[in-house]
Amino acid sequence: MSLASKTIFMTGGSRGIGLAIALKAARDGANVAIAAKTAEPHRHLPGTIYTAAEEIEQAGGTALPLVVDVRDAAAVEAAVERTAERFGGIDILINNASAIDLRGTLRTEIKRYDLMHQITARGSFVASRACIPHLKRAANPHVLNMSPPITLDPKWLARHVAYTAAKHLMSMWTLAMAEEFREEGIAFNSLWPRTGIATAAIQFALGGEEGMRQCRTPQIMADAAHAIFEKPARTFSGNFLIDDTFLYGEGVRDFEVYRVDPTRPLMPDFFVPADNLPPPGVKLGA
Repeated sequence: MSLASKTIFMTGGSRGIGLAIALKAARDGANVAIAAKTAEPHRHLPGTIYTAAEEIEQAGGTALPLVVDVRDAAAVEAAVERTAERFGGIDILINNASAIDLRGTLRTEIKRYDLMHQITARGSFVASRACIPHLKRAANPHVLNMSPPITLDPKWLARHVAYTAAKHLMSMWTLAMAEEFREEGIAFNSLWPRTGIATAAIQFALGGEEGMRQCRTPQIMADAAHAIFEKPARTFSGNFLIDDTFLYGEGVRDFEVYRVDPTRPLMPDFFVPADNLPPPGVKLGA
């Protein structure tokens, strides 16, 4: 199944996982609206909405770069309307924009708490609310939240409660809206990586070059997202999906192709439930 002529509205997406998903869809000939605030390069992270748009066009898609701060509800709503007017509707929403701060309670500044909750939790709610009227008119509408399975495991809550709570609110939108809009046939699903993903943000914030070598490439998330969008929305909704487990169920057997450095152990990501075992042959580091 192809995403040709489908229209995707994505928050964030100027780099990393979001851009990889956009490029995968662009190769099918999809329309992709990139709604992010990176009009100018970040001092540490490469890529803007304009460089992302250029890559999308080169890959075979049609791009619409939109300067949007997802904390501004009016700006999000205007961007959604502009996208729908430009392409005749919206078929897919990807809530990809997120903010991360992995410090504990006493070291988390309130402005960082607010940033994470306004971008990750509130931003995904605002974007969903703005897109749903258009998704109701789409043939196979999907909303994909880049968020983890919901867990109350104290291991994750205790380590970085503000970040964990923001991500889990995003996941609650998946669970709640999947049921709320089931009759309308809109699918709401969450996707999360089992391992670290090699992005500039990971390199800057977590592991440097050595950390990157222990990651998978963003392509695994792009392949998983594409497979989700191929599913019938009316029957595939309310799922919390781990990238490799889901792809294994779709017939993928070679996960070595996603490794940055096959000689290095894979770095486990946060929030993956202990009972969600990796596919056969996949081994993680400590």
